[in-house]
Amino acid sequence: MIRQSLRHKLLGVIAMVMLPAMLVSIGTVVAYDLHVYQQTLRDDMRTQAELLGHMCAPALTFDDQRLAQENLSLLRLRPKVNAGALYNARGALFARYAAPDQKPVIPSSAGQPGFQFQEGKMLLFQPIYDNGELIGTVYLRADYEMMDRFIDYMMIGVLAALLAMLSAWLVGRRLNEVITRPILNVAHVAREVVATGDVSRRAERFGDDEVAELAESFNKMLSDIESRKRELENSNREIAREAEQRSFAQQEVMRLNAELEQRVHERTIQLELANSELAMAMQEAKSANQAKSAFLSSMSHELRTPLNAILGFAQILTSDKLPSTLAQKKEFANHILKSGRHLLALINEILDLAKIESGAVALSMEPVALADILQECETMMAPLAGQRGTRLLFPAGVTVNVTADRTRLKQVLLNLLSNAIKYNRDGGAVVVDCTAGTAGTLRLSVQDTGMGLTAEQVRMLFQPFNRLGQESGAEEGTGIGLVVTKRLVELMGGSIGVSSSPGVGSVFWIDLNTTLPVPSPAEGLPPLPELPYRMRDNITVLYVEDNPANLKLVQEIISFRPELRLLTAPDGQLGLALARSHLPDLILMDINLPGIGGMEALRLLRADPRTAHIPVIALTANAMPRDVERGIAAGFFRYLIKPINIEEFTEAINSTITWLAERAQPVDGGQQGGNK
Repeated sequence: MIRQSLRHKLLGVIAMVMLPAMLVSIGTVVAYDLHVYQQTLRDDMRTQAELLGHMCAPALTFDDQRLAQENLSLLRLRPKVNAGALYNARGALFARYAAPDQKPVIPSSAGQPGFQFQEGKMLLFQPIYDNGELIGTVYLRADYEMMDRFIDYMMIGVLAALLAMLSAWLVGRRLNEVITRPILNVAHVAREVVATGDVSRRAERFGDDEVAELAESFNKMLSDIESRKRELENSNREIAREAEQRSFAQQEVMRLNAELEQRVHERTIQLELANSELAMAMQEAKSANQAKSAFLSSMSHELRTPLNAILGFAQILTSDKLPSTLAQKKEFANHILKSGRHLLALINEILDLAKIESGAVALSMEPVALADILQECETMMAPLAGQRGTRLLFPAGVTVNVTADRTRLKQVLLNLLSNAIKYNRDGGAVVVDCTAGTAGTLRLSVQDTGMGLTAEQVRMLFQPFNRLGQESGAEEGTGIGLVVTKRLVELMGGSIGVSSSPGVGSVFWIDLNTTLPVPSPAEGLPPLPELPYRMRDNITVLYVEDNPANLKLVQEIISFRPELRLLTAPDGQLGLALARSHLPDLILMDINLPGIGGMEALRLLRADPRTAHIPVIALTANAMPRDVERGIAAGFFRYLIKPINIEEFTEAINSTITWLAERAQPVDGGQQGGNK
């Protein structure tokens, strides 16, 4: 490799000296020749144009086209000129000439005087003057072989470069014997000495010049190294024999010590890790017990607070020793109703939190149209916002779909909106916004104009039963809603956060994954058979319920509606019998019934042609989202949850009656009531 490298370098030096000089020389000659060629062609065409102009001046003066054409025909003696033309003083074409083998492309009018280059041709427009007066213009077109000549010169240059390289190779080959061979010989011996360690090798001497002296000095250096190496090896052998005997015992002791230290170190690390894990486990257990105790204590307090009001006011109402006026009774009843609703909300949220923490909650993750959810939330929150004078601002034109559980997502948004309205200032606003996040996510934010939160309050925000000092405030709350909200958002694969400024307001946001929309299911309930009768003024309602207290409550509510007639059944079997015999206009059905359950009773009603058209409203304590979805899917017309909300119950009855009236078909006069 070294021999080839030196030879190549020598050849490269020669080539680098010869090639630039040759290229400069050839380039100078080529440039000069091309310049002379162009100038000669210009002069020749200009001379030809002037000569042709003098010859054709009389023809132009006397308008003799025949003479002009004969003069132009003389251009055939110039094979390089393949076209020509004469133009009169106005620039109009007067006579023209084209070589037999050329396409006759002649400009229709005279161009600007001077030379032009077009498609490998040189064009010339030369004015003709007679006594200082312009009488016409001569046009000539000739072959412009500049590129051909340049290519020829390039081929000559390449051939010359090849010859130069060959000459450099021949010269370098000769110089290799004189210059590089002695140096390569010394390098070869040095490489073998380094590779094998054999310092007995010697370099061959060529001639008597400096390179030969270098080889001689190198050989003397190898001789000195060889003698010193021999002496050093003898000395090392003696030292090694003595040291080997002394070091064997030391090495054995050191080995045993190292093994012992390694074992002690490993056992120490294992013990430290075990102690650390035990301490962490004890701390986690202690923290869990403390959190559990705090949670149970807070839950007991929160449950007893509304119960105290319910039981206290109920005792006053039922006591003969504590007489009260009608206004006081109404006030006490309102307190009981308010505390009962608060207790129900608290129980629902505790159950939600318990299911989430135990991992028992099941989510139905699917593409959810965010616009529908926002519209439903706006409709539900508008009355509360109107009562408090708070403006609700929702985004328009939302077309994004997110991956979530529809019911749980609605629950999350309603919780955030409810808090934003309750803890807002008078005449404030709540702004809902949607912005695209990163990596296929969407940020949904709820901003209020309330009093805001401090950094310490934000840190404690998602702790159970922690209302951040609002326990004694006018607003009711459980302190669990945000904890449930956070857990639900995380179960749906999202995240929740908050930013707040005291005195300005707060912004709660959730990030959810976006997805492609899917065809939305058909809205409304599955069609029921057409009613074969016109609605009457008296409406028969059948209520199937096994709990006497619930039966009594519905009877009292129905008693305020004289147009409604109530039938009751304590179990599913009797309910089916009454439905088939009386054919009521609508049915209220509990689901957890003795004997035949509500789901099975609904299936049997739908299978019977006599009762298939009767709308059935579920009225049950099965309040979980999955229960509601299964009930609607089974065919219930509406799904109402206990405890009964009288306004919601009345609205369900009224909407069902309206729906029945719209679907009623006119029949003959004598068959309105009895022939159902």
